[in-house]
Amino acid sequence: MIFESPNRLERPVRLSEETRAFAYDSLHHRYGLDTRKTPAVSLDDIPTERFHKMSELAQYDLAVERIAREAPIRVCRGERISGAATLGIAIDHRVPATYAGQPVFRSVSHLTVDFETVLKKGIQHIRQNVEDSLAKHPEKGEKRDFLQSCVKCLDAMSVFHERYLDALRGKPEYAANYRNLLRVPMEPATGFYEAVQSLWFSFAFLRLCGNWPGIGRIDVLLGDYLKRDLEAGTLTLDEAREILAHFFIKGCEWIVGGNYVSGDAQHYQNILIGGVDAQGRDVTNEVSYLVLDILEELGISDFPTSVRLNPRTDPRFLRRVAEVMRYGGGMLAVYNEDLVMKALQQDGYSEAEAANFANDGCWEVQIPGKTFFNYVPFDSLWVLQEKTLGGYRSPVEASDFETLYARYRSDLEAAVRDVAAKRACKCDRRDAEGNWEWVKATPCTAVSLFEKGCVEKAQSYLEGGPVYNLISPHLGGLADAVNSLYAIRKLVYEERRLTLPEFCEILKKNWEGEEALRESVKTRYAYYGNDNDEVDALAARLLKDFAKICRSLDGCCGYRFPAGVSTFGRQIEWLPHRLAAPHGRCCGEVLAGNSSPTPGTDREGVTAVIRSYCKADLSLLATGCALDVKLLPSAVKGEDGLQALEALLRGFVALNGFFMQLDVADASLLKEAQEHPEQYQTLSVRVSGWNARFVSLSREWQNMIIEQTER
Repeated sequence: MIFESPNRLERPVRLSEETRAFAYDSLHHRYGLDTRKTPAVSLDDIPTERFHKMSELAQYDLAVERIAREAPIRVCRGERISGAATLGIAIDHRVPATYAGQPVFRSVSHLTVDFETVLKKGIQHIRQNVEDSLAKHPEKGEKRDFLQSCVKCLDAMSVFHERYLDALRGKPEYAANYRNLLRVPMEPATGFYEAVQSLWFSFAFLRLCGNWPGIGRIDVLLGDYLKRDLEAGTLTLDEAREILAHFFIKGCEWIVGGNYVSGDAQHYQNILIGGVDAQGRDVTNEVSYLVLDILEELGISDFPTSVRLNPRTDPRFLRRVAEVMRYGGGMLAVYNEDLVMKALQQDGYSEAEAANFANDGCWEVQIPGKTFFNYVPFDSLWVLQEKTLGGYRSPVEASDFETLYARYRSDLEAAVRDVAAKRACKCDRRDAEGNWEWVKATPCTAVSLFEKGCVEKAQSYLEGGPVYNLISPHLGGLADAVNSLYAIRKLVYEERRLTLPEFCEILKKNWEGEEALRESVKTRYAYYGNDNDEVDALAARLLKDFAKICRSLDGCCGYRFPAGVSTFGRQIEWLPHRLAAPHGRCCGEVLAGNSSPTPGTDREGVTAVIRSYCKADLSLLATGCALDVKLLPSAVKGEDGLQALEALLRGFVALNGFFMQLDVADASLLKEAQEHPEQYQTLSVRVSGWNARFVSLSREWQNMIIEQTER
């Protein structure tokens, strides 16, 4: 059984043959294709007139109840934990219930929910919270309707739980599964096996309802349970590895093969390991190491996994991270947690809250189980080209660079304010006590039960229920905008080789007849990513101004507006709207991703790229900014390569980086996979904020990954 590595390294074998066979089946579409066989439950038995008279919340309650009662029950051969999301259109970000052949509701993603309460107190504790809140809202109204929906959703989860117990009852080969599922997740977990089962079943129910939640700090959630079991001798480390491996394998149940443009492994089920707790104590434990073992052996890319590092990280753990990272596939990314926590505290969170940060399924930072989050990316290069420079359609005058930059900053502010204005309508007005009143939104009770604040406020996740409500403007095309500004400053204002109107005329013609000038502009200057203080200071200035603009919007409605930087692959989507760029690029060229350099401009190596990125005050970007780094297999080969990789990670932390996505890949292997996809079904690569099986990417995306790898 082969689990491919993008740099041809042979993977170790620690897990049993049965577990490896289960992983092989799951990664090769067996259960995903089975899920596709039953797309959804149908609500068509409800007469049309009656259905359309029902409130949306009543329709949602009916859908969840049907899903729990009618979704296929799947017990996989040899599984150690039970539960499954078996309705196909949940894979497509929809609540899997249809009326007249159409899905009734979209679902929820970009959040990490509160699994800690489930593990420590159980679903019955959540039910009691709902009952307590109902007692505070005896009168009919929207709040009581929402809380009654919570009761119905919990009832549906109980039905789903009982159906699984019925399926396992009396089957000797699943006797352990049955015993382990009897109490959880309804009651608190008492040991590691129960805790893993409780976490999985709760997660599976949310997925069954169409949602894509993140997991969060899995070693914090499970570590104490394993520690107690190991000390008591009720479980060995090898047994624990087998159990936890089944959690990861079950998480591959939506793999269906085929082409999905940006990949088939992006259901935002993020995991974090390592780092410190609210008291500053290192939480790294045996679960942290087991996660690394499992990823190393099976190459599972469906859980975007990040490691929280700091200057005090145990060298043994850092070495293990490097060992797994060099297998490629982008399975591990890293946060510099000291910088992230500083950013969050500057944004108003307490030290304890900041210490517990997780992410939203890609890499945007949030407080798990307490946060509504939405990010809104826009193309900063487009703003420069179309707004500040008028689309090159008529002469643009600016007496000096500072005048031009001030105009660009003003246009950038208008773009960010437009982001806020389009979303402020979600908050209707303030009530008599000064609280925001939220407009009605798509029902999402299942998720709301797992977000603190929703039950207490009697408000859903999409209607202001969580403790924190964030909309994060994300600046895209950072390097492209910075390099364009830098080229204009050098060419027009410092060297005076031509005027701004003359330069715009050349760009309007897509550099036609000016190839010598274009080559000069491309190669003469050291752009962002080459440790050039001059251009890097411009990037730092732009990010500082952008963050200040975003922060000024806090309080304009019920949301916070923390700043972030990302493209998430949208450089392909934005391509048709971009004009020729001042830094020597023609129309039609794929440009920079996330906080990374413009392709082909980083000539001084990975260390220079990291230095350029870290010169900005990244603590101003509270939801994050990702740096994408590609390494050749030769760079991490052998003991010298491992030490070099460890040094790179330590340097990233020491220089005050925020988040780094590092991938190791062999371009020749990717080209083989492109031509013979049937032979490379599990080959994983890092895409942007997620991993994907390479063969599930569109040809255009595959070519972009290969180009990045060959640079």
